[in-house]
Amino acid sequence: MQSHNGKADEELEIEARYRDALIEGGWAALPPSYRIPDVAPSLEQARAFCQNLAETHYENFHVVSWFLPKNLRPHFHAIYAYCRISDDLADEVANKDSALALLNIWGEELNACFEGDARHPVFVALAETIRQCGIPKEPFADLLTAFRKDQSTTRYATMEDVLGYCRYSANPVGRLVLYACGEADEERFRLSDATCTALQLANFWQDVRQDYARGRIYLPQNDMEFFHVSERVISEGIATPEFRGLLRCEVEYARSLFEEGLPLIGMVNRDLALDLDLFSRGGLEILNAIEHADYDVLTARPAISKGTKRKLAIRAVASKLLPFLGLAKGGRRAENGS
Repeated sequence: MQSHNGKADEELEIEARYRDALIEGGWAALPPSYRIPDVAPSLEQARAFCQNLAETHYENFHVVSWFLPKNLRPHFHAIYAYCRISDDLADEVANKDSALALLNIWGEELNACFEGDARHPVFVALAETIRQCGIPKEPFADLLTAFRKDQSTTRYATMEDVLGYCRYSANPVGRLVLYACGEADEERFRLSDATCTALQLANFWQDVRQDYARGRIYLPQNDMEFFHVSERVISEGIATPEFRGLLRCEVEYARSLFEEGLPLIGMVNRDLALDLDLFSRGGLEILNAIEHADYDVLTARPAISKGTKRKLAIRAVASKLLPFLGLAKGGRRAENGS
């Protein structure tokens, strides 16, 4: 007869094998470079990894912009790489248990980074950024909280609940940017939070149908009830008058958050101000695209046209090269050279 300790050991072994299988299944769904290497790379190799990741992934607007001073770009590459892989661990792994297992490993590597013992190239690069910029662990850890939440929470009762999610999923990114640029204080955090939440909401309203296909609805349930919009409307892809009214309300709320955050542009150095302007105007253009589609995000995904993106980029370049064409709200002169 097997002893109590023997049975416990056997159960622990089974649990360990199950966990290993979950982890291996998760890594198999992702690029091989995402795995934790046995030997840590050099800082130069780690930064090259992060730069490549940042420059080969498409976003509406890249986190790393050529408008930033060169000395800041490695920091932005590292922060972007951390955010990108964290998001992929949560969204690109079909098995939720595998995703959670990988997010826990990523969290352990984050702890190791702050203890000076990181192995993954992202954390090797990030450790230097953290050291030079004095960034605390909280905003990095908050992002993982959001990605873990994504594995279990698929509906939000109120807008307050959605904003609570954005507090972990979006706002930490803006705070990391402010830390990296030496612009971190509570007032700037408050304005940055408004902008980041607005960007998150703009993407939610743009991607209602796509998020539903992933099993998630970010439209507040009480707002849906108020406008008499059922989940069936979304599943059938029919933009009823009630659905359009709901989206109009949500778009206007997101627009008000962008407006709330705009004063931040005039409170940071000019190079960062150009990026903030580009992000804010890009987010507002998403809302404009939804409005121009008469709030029908179910038939087709409203997107910013290439022409609009080009105009935004030209405007930013003009502001960079010709100060007298700069932002109406200004932006302090950069203290560091480009």
